[in-house]
Amino acid sequence: MAYRDEMLKNGDSMDGCAGLEAVDSFSEWMDFEKRLKARYKKDDHRKENFGREGSMWFIFALGSSMFAALTSILAKVGIEGVDSTLATAVRTSVVLFMAWGMVLFTGTLSGITKIGKTSWIFLILSGLATGASWLCYYKALQLGAASKVVPIDKLSVVITLVLAALFLHETFTAKSIIGCILIGGGTLLMVL
Repeated sequence: MAYRDEMLKNGDSMDGCAGLEAVDSFSEWMDFEKRLKARYKKDDHRKENFGREGSMWFIFALGSSMFAALTSILAKVGIEGVDSTLATAVRTSVVLFMAWGMVLFTGTLSGITKIGKTSWIFLILSGLATGASWLCYYKALQLGAASKVVPIDKLSVVITLVLAALFLHETFTAKSIIGCILIGGGTLLMVL
């Protein structure tokens, strides 16, 4: 009875949950739990993408794109008369300080001992790829116009989708293929 009352209090529908008030054994509860999970399974994708709790990824992704745009403009101005490698080192030092500051602020430092060997390897490789990307990006910004460098840099979206399909076995849908073509075509249109 308490489970039923809790669900109703939270505004959840009781459709398909008939007999909940009569659940009085562990096996009956397990059966009910399976029915409930099956009922809500179809909503998982929608909740994961746009549900109340699942929408934070979208907010952070928008924040990332806004800060990335700001980074490009600030970098183009800041790199004037500065060696691109030195500029990358200065930027990386700031990012390093900020990232460890967030780890300390959020209290997640203790998790460092739980990182497995495979994760360490791939995090280090990711860091090396990030460093190489930033070195290339700053050199390109030093030599070219931000309005041309940034769209080419964003071809990483297309490359990421292809690599994700090849190595992570993520599905390439008609929508993602069309998106890749449009991003690639839009990039060429902007830089030519």
